[in-house]
Amino acid sequence: MSMPFYVPPEQLVKDRAEYAKKGIARGRSIVAMEYAEGVLLLAENPSRTLYKISEIYDRIAFAGVGKYNEFEALRVAGIRHADLKGYMYGRPDVAAKGLANAFSQTLGNIFTHEIKPYEVEILVAELGVNGEGNRLFKVTYDGTLSEERGFCAIGGQADLLTSTLAEGYAGPASLAATVHMVAAAFAQVEQREIDGWEAAVLDSAGKRRTFRRLTQEEIVSALEG
Repeated sequence: MSMPFYVPPEQLVKDRAEYAKKGIARGRSIVAMEYAEGVLLLAENPSRTLYKISEIYDRIAFAGVGKYNEFEALRVAGIRHADLKGYMYGRPDVAAKGLANAFSQTLGNIFTHEIKPYEVEILVAELGVNGEGNRLFKVTYDGTLSEERGFCAIGGQADLLTSTLAEGYAGPASLAATVHMVAAAFAQVEQREIDGWEAAVLDSAGKRRTFRRLTQEEIVSALEG
């Protein structure tokens, strides 16, 4: 009888992490940043139909980078989770923290038990109500969950984008100024022409559903302003 091939657990975890990181590094970054009336999500995305930023619930947005089919499956699962909780308890009971915890558990289980980890990072943003602050949660490929303040970046150049934005961020500004600032950080980090934008906001002017996609005209106007 042949002996099973043995791999030390620490080596297995290291290999899985490196595999996932390589896949995520090939993805184009996404930034979420608070502005005066809500939360902006801006991504480099040449596609006009394959969205990386989407609505999950009334005040909650989702963004994913990495393998499209994997973060899209997580997005769909998140919508089902939110709809079920909202139906069973009440719409105000659906919160970004609960969704982020669910994503964290799912990615952690996949990383630990499946042969191939998911090559994704995701971001969950929530618009605060009744004087509460906005919430930004980042979930990595291994299920690590962190809450960010003011702004958050995921994807290939996330670390450089975070440090670049930290140098110029002084608190929420107007939407146009925030789009301009984030786009400038992308240009500085990438050192090339950006191949198309995708942008959306969680806007406090909305009544129940606050998610709104920015048109290309709105993005261009903000960049030129």
